[in-house]
Amino acid sequence: MAGRARRTTLRSRAGKKLYAVRDKGGKFKDIQTYERAHRADLKKKSAAEKAAAAKASAKPAAKKATKKTAKKVVKKVAKKVVKKVAKKVVKKATKKVAKKSLKRAPKKVVKKTAKKAVKKVVRKATKKAAKKAVKRTAKRAAK
Repeated sequence: MAGRARRTTLRSRAGKKLYAVRDKGGKFKDIQTYERAHRADLKKKSAAEKAAAAKASAKPAAKKATKKTAKKVVKKVAKKVVKKVAKKVVKKATKKVAKKSLKRAPKKVVKKTAKKAVKKVVRKATKKAAKKAVKRTAKRAAK
C-alpha cells in the first residue's frame, strides 16, 4: 500500500458514503461515491492475480496441444487398422450374401449389389469403432 493514495471516508448530504482522495498537500484531489470506487476496485486485478491467470491459461494450452497430436496419431493408426479389417469383412459378407441370393438372380448382379450393401454397413460400423477408439486413447493421453 506504499504507492497507493489513502482514502478518507465522508458522507454526502443525502447520506451516501463517499471516498475522498487527497494530494500531497492534503487538499481533496478526487471525491467518489463508495459504490463507484468499490466497483472500480473490483474491476482492477492485482499483479499476483494477473500472474496466476497467465499461469493457469498456459497449462490448458499445452495440454490441448498434446491432446491434438495424440488424436492425430491415433486417428491415423485407427484408419489403417479399420481399412485392413474392413476389406476382410467386406469380402466375407459379400460372399455370404451372394450365396443366399444366387438362386434368384445372375451371379454378377448379385455380387455387385451385395458388395455395395455390405460396404455401407461396414463403413458405418468401422467409423463408430474408430471414433470410440480415438476418444478412449485421447482420454488416456490427457491423463
